Amino acid sequence: MTTASPFSQRIDDRVIVSSLWMATMIAVAFVDLFSLYRADVRAQIDSGSIYVFDIGPGFLLGVIIYVLIPTLMIPLALVLPRRANRVTNIIVGSLFLITVIGGAVGEWSYYVLASAIEVVLLLAIVRIALRWKPEPVAHPHDTTSTA
Repeated sequence: MTTASPFSQRIDDRVIVSSLWMATMIAVAFVDLFSLYRADVRAQIDSGSIYVFDIGPGFLLGVIIYVLIPTLMIPLALVLPRRANRVTNIIVGSLFLITVIGGAVGEWSYYVLASAIEVVLLLAIVRIALRWKPEPVAHPHDTTSTA
């Protein structure tokens, strides 16, 4: 009698993509949190602006929208229909990838390292979504079922 190892089971692409989004957003959260330990970032916050942006309701609304979209991809990757899932992951993954790369330019090493990991995770998301195969259709008279 042979029993299948739990490691021999194929993990559904939806679970993989959702997990990759989760890892990406954890990295994003830690980078942002660690930035608060930097005197230059705290000085900008105290002055009321970050880079060229005034910190106000509009800026904070933009920031929360920016992080909510990829955060919502965690559950959406599990529940969206395949075609919508594929397209959404390709678009959101690609756009977020561009912003991560742009945000890392000229940053400290911790930020660049985390951004590099985020880029790898986002590339994996887009790659999986690009290769997503149509889900098999079960036929009611299929006698080849292994159930």
